[in-house]
Order: sequence, then C-alpha cells, then structure tokens
Amino acid sequence: MKKILLGLAFLGLMTQVNAQQMVNKEFVSTVGRAEEEVTPDIIYIDVTLKEFYENGNTKKKAAIEKLEKDLFDSATKAGVKKEDFTIQNIWSYNVPDKKKKDTDILLSRQYRIKVTNLNNLDQLLDGVDKAGIQSTYISEYDYSKKKELEKSLKTKAVLDAKANAQILAEAAGQKIGKAIVLSETPQQIIFGVQPMMRNAMYKGAMAEAADSAAGNGLDLNIRPMKVTSEISASFELL
Repeated sequence: MKKILLGLAFLGLMTQVNAQQMVNKEFVSTVGRAEEEVTPDIIYIDVTLKEFYENGNTKKKAAIEKLEKDLFDSATKAGVKKEDFTIQNIWSYNVPDKKKKDTDILLSRQYRIKVTNLNNLDQLLDGVDKAGIQSTYISEYDYSKKKELEKSLKTKAVLDAKANAQILAEAAGQKIGKAIVLSETPQQIIFGVQPMMRNAMYKGAMAEAADSAAGNGLDLNIRPMKVTSEISASFELL
C-alpha cells in the first residue's frame, strides 16, 4: 500500500512539474483547418411494400412474402449483397369486407437497402409489382473511404496550424519549436439526407426518369459534401 501511495504521490509531483515547466515556456497558440469536398458513394434506400388485392379481387391477395422475394431478387440482380438487405419495420391494417361482413388484414413491411453500385439503381425495383410499392426514398448517404478522409484532414489541419504559428512567430522575430499541445475540435462526419433528394423515388421521379432515360440510368444529382477538420495547437517559441 505504501508503494502505491508513494507512486501516486510521485506521479502527481511530476505532473505539477511538467505543468509548471509549460507555464514558464513562451508559446504561440493557433488553429489549423482543412476541408475537402467528397461525393457520397453509398446510398441507403428505404422501401415500403404493402399487400394488395389483384385487380380489386379480395380473393386474390398479393402476399407480402411474394413481394419481398421479388424485391430481394431485383436487389441482388442490381448488385446488392444479402447482408445489405434488411427489414426495418412491419405493419398491419384492417380492410372491411362488405360482402363477408368481416375484416381482412393486409400487411406492410419496410426494408432498408444499402446500395454501393449506383449505376444499377434504376434496376432496383424492376421485378416488383408497382401496386405493391407503398413508398421509396433515400434515407441516408455515406462515404466508403471515411476513415482515410478523417486521417488526411487531421494531418492537413495540424500542418495548417503549424504554418499559422510560424507566421505569427516570424512577425514577432522568433521561431517555433516543438508542439506543446494539440487539441482536436470534434467534428463527426455525417452524410445526412439532402432535403431535395428525399422523395418517393419509384412512384414519382424514379418511374418517370426510368421511362425517359430509356435504360441510360438515373441522374440522382448527388451533390458533393464538404467535410472539415479543426485542430488547436500550441508551439514552443524559440
């Protein structure tokens, strides 16, 4: 126990000494920034399917299992991996049957599909009966090289902070030494949904674009997004 207490006391003393040394040093503080525009290359699409009566015949229901299989088959043909096709939610709603004086139940399911091959996006729903598609919209964007981007921006931000410190030091007739403190301003990279892109892709824009494009693919007009990094730094003055 005595050894532990002595160790803690020594550690506290060294911390105080280092802090005092830092206070006694002359230093210059500055901020470095870096930014880059990147275009998201991953899209998450939410698709909601619903059961329906074929030709209005209550005896012929298009089952949700069949619609789901058709969607899955179309998605895999478009290059979607099995693990990138997931169920998000399930609903049911009552439909009165006046002839039978009874109530039938129709099901709806919401799916999230991760799409990395944007060239095949217009093929995503090819095999699904349009009557079974309740809604489709882009829910999220992402960027496959996000980690590499973060590392690159942090490096550039530190170099920018150093360059700024050198300018200030030279103006005062001094030079900078090693970095004393480096502090990052947290900036989480989130590729959110652009409001203009959140639409019923198939029932509206997607269906019309697919017809007019005649197989040439869709122009989703995915805009580049600006990602920034900010580093606060203090450098020793020589």
